[in-house]
Amino acid sequence: MKISTERSKLAGSVLIPASKSHTIRAVVIGSLADGVSTIRNPLGAADPLASVRVCGKMGAQITQNHDWTVRGVCGAPSVPDDVLDTGNSGTTLYLTMGTAALIDGYSVFTGDEQIRNRPAGPLLDALRGLGAEAFSTRRNDRPPLIIRGPMKGGSIELDGSKTSQYLSALLLNCPLGRGRSEIRVTNPCELPFIEMTLRWLDEQRITYERDGFEWFGIPGGQDYHPFDKQMPGDFSSAAFFLCAAAITGSELTLLGLDMNDTQGDKAIVHMLSEMGAKVEILPDGIRIAGGKLIGGEFDLSGTPDALPALAATACFAEDETRLVNVAQARLKETDRIRVMRQELSKMGAQIEELPDGLVIHGSEMHGAQVRGHGDHRVVMALAMAGLACDGITEVDTAEAVCITFPNFVELMQSAGAVMQLA
Repeated sequence: MKISTERSKLAGSVLIPASKSHTIRAVVIGSLADGVSTIRNPLGAADPLASVRVCGKMGAQITQNHDWTVRGVCGAPSVPDDVLDTGNSGTTLYLTMGTAALIDGYSVFTGDEQIRNRPAGPLLDALRGLGAEAFSTRRNDRPPLIIRGPMKGGSIELDGSKTSQYLSALLLNCPLGRGRSEIRVTNPCELPFIEMTLRWLDEQRITYERDGFEWFGIPGGQDYHPFDKQMPGDFSSAAFFLCAAAITGSELTLLGLDMNDTQGDKAIVHMLSEMGAKVEILPDGIRIAGGKLIGGEFDLSGTPDALPALAATACFAEDETRLVNVAQARLKETDRIRVMRQELSKMGAQIEELPDGLVIHGSEMHGAQVRGHGDHRVVMALAMAGLACDGITEVDTAEAVCITFPNFVELMQSAGAVMQLA
């Protein structure tokens, strides 16, 4: 499947879908809680649905209507009766690996081709250090993975430089373990996502100690409680509309976004403002107006998912833009640093690859046939770039948008984008 786009002018308002990161955390915590939780306005995309599937096989009872209800397992997940297929969801894989370490029995994790190439070594090491069995069937620290609990607690070191999800997996599941866990983290990254997990723990009245993001002490034997919670809009998804308005000189109002939320990708609002877009924070969202953009240097260590959209945006800015300190973007669904350089170059971009980011010069961009590499954020970023180009841009593997944003094309069309699925 392909997305075809042409130069467009956007206008109006768009209700942004719910946060993937919040929805998956809600599913995991609700599944472990003692009672029935209600997840309001969940994201009904492939990644959260993978968490529903996996947690269901661990014993949770989840009903999906407009809102989702989750009957939890009272802190005692059960041995799955089948392999746990996490699809394309790295968040589901890592967070529920921690849940599997609570079970006195074996759990087997797999996923699609991209997931089977995602590294899990530091989390496997951590789970072993806490008393679980954890190993890769291919002995390469990548899925398929086998985990057997229960965790007994202990003191471990965790390499946090690859993804925040390793630490979030431990923070979410160690409170239900048998003993006290102490986690010393080296090179923690994606700090806003860790803050998001800690906010959930605070709302659940989970007891823990911390020294910044480098050390955590977590007593075991705690409980999760049922909740009724509205999921906020997803800034990672909103990024494509924010950037589309910026590069096309359009004005858009994006609804359902809360700048007080812990999502790291809200930083893209400030980045676009620094580049010259006019931004207004509203009680129920954000209004943005594009225009003349200028380059700058942006540290994406806390917002790696923003790299594809910002890379495409920077092609339309004057002068040089540097996206730095985001080496972990190479370990997402694709090596997003390499892939964005390759594909934007086909559209005329002057772009250089760094070990930890990109250097992008304002360029004369044009439509082209480009590859999405089966990566939802790459597909959406390239389609978005086509809205500011002469000629037609075609992006393949467009079906990947269903992973986090199934109605991406529909919402773009509603805002005036000349964009079609073919």
